[in-house]
Amino acid sequence: MIEARNINKIFGEHQVLKNVSCSFEKGKTNLIIGQSGSGKTVLMKCLVGLFEVDSGTVIYDDRNFTTMNFEQRKTLRKEIGMLFQGGALFDSMNVEGNVMFPLNMFTSQPLTEKQDRVNFVLKRVNLENVNRLMPSELSGGMRKRVAIARAISMKPQYLFCDEPNSGLDPHTSGVIDHLIQEITEEYEITTIVNTHDMNSVLSIGDSVAYIYQGELWWKGNKETILHTDNKELNDFVFGTELTSRLKK
Repeated sequence: MIEARNINKIFGEHQVLKNVSCSFEKGKTNLIIGQSGSGKTVLMKCLVGLFEVDSGTVIYDDRNFTTMNFEQRKTLRKEIGMLFQGGALFDSMNVEGNVMFPLNMFTSQPLTEKQDRVNFVLKRVNLENVNRLMPSELSGGMRKRVAIARAISMKPQYLFCDEPNSGLDPHTSGVIDHLIQEITEEYEITTIVNTHDMNSVLSIGDSVAYIYQGELWWKGNKETILHTDNKELNDFVFGTELTSRLKK
């Protein structure tokens, strides 16, 4: 579990996060949603340490991340997997090199063990015999699956996914959503997904936190999100022609 307790973040004179408190449960896909500029991306970056909070506390399973020193955070980050928007694969490395990168950085395993792990995680994301392909030879969905394989190569306890469906067609988006959910449940990972995709929310939203103007405005799940009297959330959820039909 990851907990955010009274998180505040200020840039200049603009307070982006305002006393945000929220818990993200183990073995579930925890979604953070909100409009562009609402603070959801800043919240995720605060949770993972890319931004320092101005006040408040971030807890990783009873470990206070906020007060950790550099070495302590470095150790904890070995337990964290990151799926970046767009995949963020290294164009100069083939698939195997990309997936092996964290293993090369953080372990002293023999090459054969690292290759075995690479092959295992590639098979887990339904990609086999692609080790020698370059990122430029992959489709968008394949790139995302390679990025997921890289994110789980270190057997993380925590997985952060930033807009995992960005740039994908609806079918491929669904494949990626369910892959993230399957891996989360199979390995009992605490997974946090930053998204604005309502298809993802209604499909895999075990827990959903709605951020509005820097505040935690609503907390629920995929079953309850369509049946709330929260005006701002309803404006967000039913803001398109397609989703507006769900109200009828």
